[in-house]
Amino acid sequence: MTMTTEQAVWFAGTFDKLVANVGQAVLGKEHVIRLTFTAMLAEGHVLFEDAPGTGKTSLARALAATVQGSNNRIQFTPDLLPSDVTGVTIYDQKTQKFEFHKGPIFNNIVLADEINRASPKTQSALLEVMEESRVTVDGVTYEAGRPFMVMATQNPIEQAGTYRLPEAQLDRFLIKTSIGYPDHASTVRLLGGANLKDRSKEISPVITTQAVADMADLAATVHVDTAVLEYISRLCEETRSAPETRLGVSVRGALAMVRAAKVWAAGQGRNFVLPDDIKELAAVVWTHRFVMDPEAEFSGATAEAVLARVLSDVAAPQQRASA
Repeated sequence: MTMTTEQAVWFAGTFDKLVANVGQAVLGKEHVIRLTFTAMLAEGHVLFEDAPGTGKTSLARALAATVQGSNNRIQFTPDLLPSDVTGVTIYDQKTQKFEFHKGPIFNNIVLADEINRASPKTQSALLEVMEESRVTVDGVTYEAGRPFMVMATQNPIEQAGTYRLPEAQLDRFLIKTSIGYPDHASTVRLLGGANLKDRSKEISPVITTQAVADMADLAATVHVDTAVLEYISRLCEETRSAPETRLGVSVRGALAMVRAAKVWAAGQGRNFVLPDDIKELAAVVWTHRFVMDPEAEFSGATAEAVLARVLSDVAAPQQRASA
């Protein structure tokens, strides 16, 4: 069953309300907020590579407040253990039974702050829950619930005390972007409200977590024409064969694009995906999945430049890919 035109109009209206509501806490960052909601409704995760103090925690809290969900922040440090993330099983002497105490990962929105400061072992604790929305501890599986989204922040790799995220983990982030500093007008507004230490506390809920899950299910019914699917596949193949890359976009990355494009199209009131949706999302969905050839990278090649060339070389389908 494909999303109807009426449902697409409703989806876009609700999507705009969600974005506007969060925009009260994170000023001047509408595009980033739209990308973050796109990831949430595509049931994916977001990686922010950003400077400190740009509003990442405020964004996570505002998102959670808008959808009446729970949120938690995990400060990743070198001594953080996997059980500090997922939870631990403890023996209760009174009941003489083992009881599982859930970790902070069991929230609707989890901010993994400075994720690349933790050891690879602790980083790997996120792999299962990010892919399957569940955690297995001592052979028992626990569901993370819906919606569930990890918003991770990463320091620039040249900073001391960081561990490079492995390719398998980067591939599990639907989108990689940055919030960046606000523009002049937004900064002035922020300074004028300096008495508000946390603007996210002023956010009122718009919908429920169940409604978010329903929107995600509805977005999955957006139509994607075969020509658009072939276009995505050709783009991925070109990134893999590019001389500057050792690894291009994986199959997981191609599937991620389809899910993201469906939500992006619905957010604009359409029940079908256009090739322009793919072009608009390509950088944030795909470039972090590239593994560049070291020699090419040393010569100045970048994932963004490779993707730009691929988008230019591969012809997009011309027909209107409607349902």
